[in-house]
Amino acid sequence: MTKVERILEGKVVSDKADKTIVVSISTRSKTRYRGKTIKRSQKYLVHDPDNSAKEGDNVQITSSRPISKMKRWRLFKIQGNNDNIPVSLDKDNIK
Repeated sequence: MTKVERILEGKVVSDKADKTIVVSISTRSKTRYRGKTIKRSQKYLVHDPDNSAKEGDNVQITSSRPISKMKRWRLFKIQGNNDNIPVSLDKDNIK
């Protein structure tokens, strides 16, 4: 019998730490009383052994054994890379 692993999709918020990324997962749910839809997000510390995921990437993460005090997830797959080029908004550069 195989163990069913949870796979979640989210966006990389930070990749500053070595072999660790912070992934934000947003979910939508309805309130019990009025039925309004609210958006909630939760951050997970994820183990990235190759430092391959960068900030802004869409990734899939899966549960794993405890790697450190806060890391219980590991990188499963990078779905889309962030190809955004940072744009300078200085007035001096505009001609």
